[in-house]
Amino acid sequence: MTREHSKTFYLGSQLFAPQERAAVWAVYAACRSGDDIVDEGEGEDAQEALGAWWHAVEAAFAGEANGSLWPALAWAVERYPVPQSAFAELHEGLKMDLRGHVYRDIDDLLLYCRRVAGVVGFMIAPICGYRGGESTLEHALKLGQAMQLTNILRDVGEDLRRGRVYLPESLLREYGLGRADLERYQAGEPLGDNYRALMRHLTGLAREWYAAGRAGIPLLRGRGPLAVLTAAHAYEGILDDLQRAGFDNFSRRAHVSGRQKLLLLARACWQTRQQAALIRS
Repeated sequence: MTREHSKTFYLGSQLFAPQERAAVWAVYAACRSGDDIVDEGEGEDAQEALGAWWHAVEAAFAGEANGSLWPALAWAVERYPVPQSAFAELHEGLKMDLRGHVYRDIDDLLLYCRRVAGVVGFMIAPICGYRGGESTLEHALKLGQAMQLTNILRDVGEDLRRGRVYLPESLLREYGLGRADLERYQAGEPLGDNYRALMRHLTGLAREWYAAGRAGIPLLRGRGPLAVLTAAHAYEGILDDLQRAGFDNFSRRAHVSGRQKLLLLARACWQTRQQAALIRS
């Protein structure tokens, strides 16, 4: 599931130690299964399915799991102190999608990014271990939020086809835009300068969050720094590709090529070695 649904995250996850890697995959797959419910379903059926998903999460934390996925999560949370509260926040974020939440301002967007991705940092950090207490978790939260904002910026057109707009209304108004403009871009009208300016603004915000998140990576233990930094570089590379394409997120999907990922992996290896040397000194 991890390899199929997020090649970028999968790249970083492969760098964890074997048992940690298995736990990371179990956590990701559990999160992804909830996300698939809100992406592929609608109405009461989706609400019931999401309720069943949450009951399965609770059962896994209680050590009572059935099926092919949930025993893996039960195994992971038995061995590592993954907080159930992080899954509870994710559940609230997924419900925002089912309710068709309207994102009125940047605080709405920040909350959504926290709930559906930021809290994944709270799940991953205990698996690899970390120093620095709550401060390190705050960095992990910010990194997850940056990754989610990257997904949102990449998928504006795709989300619009699903009837979803995550760009805050107040920010759209500030740049002289509305949903009708997004629909015209979806229909093939050339992007306006004000839309590109909005994308530059939000890309800059995402990069600020990446910088804040990266500051906590050296505090992770074991292979955690290399795994997480590789994933962070690969996700931020999506922003680079989006920017190179003039912020066209309607007719194309920004991505990072396999060759670029190898270069980013090499960069992450060098940086983690430098950081480790600084810590030792």
